[in-house]
Amino acid sequence: MKRALRIVRNIFLVVLLAGVCGVGVIAVQGYQMYTAALEEKPLYKRVEQVRAQPDFTPIGELPETYKNAVVAAEDHRFYTHNGLDFLAIGRALWNDLCSLSFVEGGSTITQQLAKNMLFTQEKELCRKAAEVYAAWDLESKYSKDEILELYVNSIYFGSGCYSVGAASQTYFEKDAAQLNAWECAMLAGIPNAPGVYDLNINPDLAAQRQKQVVSSMVEHEYLTAEEAEDMLAA
Repeated sequence: MKRALRIVRNIFLVVLLAGVCGVGVIAVQGYQMYTAALEEKPLYKRVEQVRAQPDFTPIGELPETYKNAVVAAEDHRFYTHNGLDFLAIGRALWNDLCSLSFVEGGSTITQQLAKNMLFTQEKELCRKAAEVYAAWDLESKYSKDEILELYVNSIYFGSGCYSVGAASQTYFEKDAAQLNAWECAMLAGIPNAPGVYDLNINPDLAAQRQKQVVSSMVEHEYLTAEEAEDMLAA
């Protein structure tokens, strides 16, 4: 019996050590990927590139409803974390283990911005590690409002739109500053899966996603149930 316990203990220690070594290798590879991206183009240059877009919309011109909808739908702890949401990461890891696939990443708005500005879209562990370094760097250099501003001006909304300003003009023929509450909730939902929720291609699916966004706004107390009903009925 004791011999069997020792064998089990030794196997556990070997697996644990291998896991620690694996995490270490991924962390080093991620850091190397991040530094390589910075050598190609520094972070501040990438930020300037986003801000120089002709359809760039400053955060102060965006409706409060739109900003609240994005945070509620994408990263409701955005204003309290330091670039990583460990609760979301833990949930994502559990779901990935249960499905035996990489189906959920637990990425924050800051990490998504880092991915859009510096990396490719492939789901690779070393790239996820690189996102962490980039997210911490972004959080140390820019305010939360600046990060949110950069995010909504660099994500894909379908129909060839890579900013909230372009999406607002394409879908509603108006500037982002003029979006009403219904339109805000609609645009906040599309980037989750722009190929699926493109308003010009799948309006019914886009409407379903809009309802999910509004539900998240109620859950995280940006809206009352009555306000949510009025928004969807508009």
